[in-house]
Amino acid sequence: MAVASLSAEGAAGRLAWSIPAVFGVMGGIQLGLGVWWGVLTLLLGVGLALRDARPLLAALALLGAALGFGAERLVTGRADPLAPWLGAQVTLTGEWDGQFLTLADPRARLAVAPKPTSKPGRLVVSGRLVAPEGQRTPGGFDQAAWLRAQGGVLLPTPTAVLVAARVRGSQAEGGLRGWFRRGLTAGLPAREAALMTAIELGDRNDIGREEFTEGYGIRDGFNRSGLAHLMALSGQNVALITVVLIWLFGWLRWPPLWRYGVPALLLLPYLALVGVSPSITRAVIMGFTVLAALALGRGRPDPFGLLALTAVVCLLLFPLWLLDIGFQLSFLAVLALTLSLKAAGKLPERWPLWLRLALVATVLAELGTLPVIAATFGQLPVVGLPANLAAGAVMTALVPLGFLAGLLGPAAAVINPLVELLAALLLGIVKVFGQAPVLTWGQVSPAGFAAYAVCAAAGVLWLWDRVRLRTVLGVALACTLLTVLPGKLHPPREIVYLDVGQGDATLVRLPHLTVLVDAGGSVGSDYDVGGKTVVPALRALGVRKIDVVIGTHADTDHMEGISGVLRALPVGELWIGQRKTDDPVLTAVLGAAQEAGVPVREVRRGDQIASDGVSLTVLWPTGQVWSTEDNENSVAVRLESGSWHTALLGDLPDPAEHFLGLGHLNLLKVAHHGSRFSTDAELLRETAPADAVISVGRNTYGHPNPEMLTRLTTAGAKVWRTDQQGTIRWPIP
Repeated sequence: MAVASLSAEGAAGRLAWSIPAVFGVMGGIQLGLGVWWGVLTLLLGVGLALRDARPLLAALALLGAALGFGAERLVTGRADPLAPWLGAQVTLTGEWDGQFLTLADPRARLAVAPKPTSKPGRLVVSGRLVAPEGQRTPGGFDQAAWLRAQGGVLLPTPTAVLVAARVRGSQAEGGLRGWFRRGLTAGLPAREAALMTAIELGDRNDIGREEFTEGYGIRDGFNRSGLAHLMALSGQNVALITVVLIWLFGWLRWPPLWRYGVPALLLLPYLALVGVSPSITRAVIMGFTVLAALALGRGRPDPFGLLALTAVVCLLLFPLWLLDIGFQLSFLAVLALTLSLKAAGKLPERWPLWLRLALVATVLAELGTLPVIAATFGQLPVVGLPANLAAGAVMTALVPLGFLAGLLGPAAAVINPLVELLAALLLGIVKVFGQAPVLTWGQVSPAGFAAYAVCAAAGVLWLWDRVRLRTVLGVALACTLLTVLPGKLHPPREIVYLDVGQGDATLVRLPHLTVLVDAGGSVGSDYDVGGKTVVPALRALGVRKIDVVIGTHADTDHMEGISGVLRALPVGELWIGQRKTDDPVLTAVLGAAQEAGVPVREVRRGDQIASDGVSLTVLWPTGQVWSTEDNENSVAVRLESGSWHTALLGDLPDPAEHFLGLGHLNLLKVAHHGSRFSTDAELLRETAPADAVISVGRNTYGHPNPEMLTRLTTAGAKVWRTDQQGTIRWPIP
């Protein structure tokens, strides 16, 4: 019935019933989340139905809103089964799928950090249960929101994170999925095996640990080349596998009912094999509907009605997918691809149709997802078109062959030499194109999304021959100027204390000067704070280059992340204090500076840089005598803007603080994360700050020290902490 109505209404030019319904469902979910403009989404669905002169469809939109609201309440209103154990040290046994640990009693799912290197299967793991964190830095990962979006009506929502996790025991998964995984990796080198696991099962854990060269991860290469979607199971996987099956069954001369019906039915166990995610669920539902229509002789369904129907099913089962980036990208890309024939018609007719479709498909998918990609990842690939054309040819053979290898299990060692060759070729394409420059992007404001919508509407009208190309170009130019000019007319003047957990990273932003003081680090972990936390934050803030990076001293939690920053962004100069020759952290940073061609300057008291009425002066070290303690050699700087003063003191302890001559400070960046050995009463009497910022995270050192906090309160300073407020942005007068 659904297939028939979709097809018939699409042919008659009338509105498919699923379109008002999906706007109703989305509006209901938004209202359940407390988003007031969900009313506008609902009214849009009702308005479309009434414009089509079909009151019953308007009622359907209202019904969809009620169902969407109810689904959202059902998912978000559940009691947290792990709440009684938050903060406790626990040992848990459950099924690990590479992403979440699923417990049987209580029935719950949770994230594990750091992610176990064990293969999916039964896992015994110990650690401390904590509540997930929200977004702590601009452009940073909102773990709490992401976890909420992973639950559904029939699937428990992950509600906690097991931190400092240690695997106590593991047992590899069995069954079809275990068999399939063994086939994917049989006889393959580690890098190619990790790639096939990502492409065929969507498990990106192993590929995330692989590198082309030091500091150049394979996943970074996929992102920079515009090929990240190849590791997200989607319509490409479904299309390639079903096309092979349809061809095979056609060669066997099966009638249409079997030729299309069997692949349609096989999609359901395929979804169970690879697991539920927004993109693959969308692809399976759409593929099943199209194949069922062809099997029954109904023809191809209306693409817009089919897309809306798929969204209705997904959102009623997983209402918070509406906020999931994967869901948004998947549907936006497919929506853009519906314009492929129109766009191909704009290219020279002498070109083969397959070539025109291949060209416009990549461009349309990139344009359709542009605002979400820019807002989420802070960068846009510039080589997406050639990279996708090259990689697409390899994927056409690699995906079906890899799927066959999975079905063969351990016997796949017979065909995996060919798989290895194709996988190595794909990795070579990624490596080459991943070294191309990317277009960095700052945070996208509501005005930016509105400007994009206007440009997109103009582009669609041009494809439908309603407006001329010069009109589209004029609209794009006007929207660009309107979104760029405000930032140019009112450039930032601020200090940004980035929340990097237990560590330091402070950004000084002026119209003509950008200075980064430290970039955090992760003690006892291989997590790249610089590349995965600081760099995304800088891009989200619109920072495309840094004039000066200051590494205060060679402690991991201050300097380690600088290496990732030097690799990712153009840097004018690196300032350090003591040039130690036996410290691995400093050696790594200096090596990264040499690779990037960044000059290194050893600064001393009195060195200064000034711009836009602001001066930054080095107060320490003097360079005459070095301490055996790194903290006592910290680079300390004073920032002055007229009568407004502040200082950044690294990890200087209280004896050294007294030699700086700080004078009065309006704002004090508390040294050493609030250690009891820094910021004593004498310093506070000298500086008399009205406000004090402490950069601190979860730690075992007792930071910030209660005695030190009492000293600040007694001195009349208001305390701001990154572990409580997240990233702190402070305007420079």
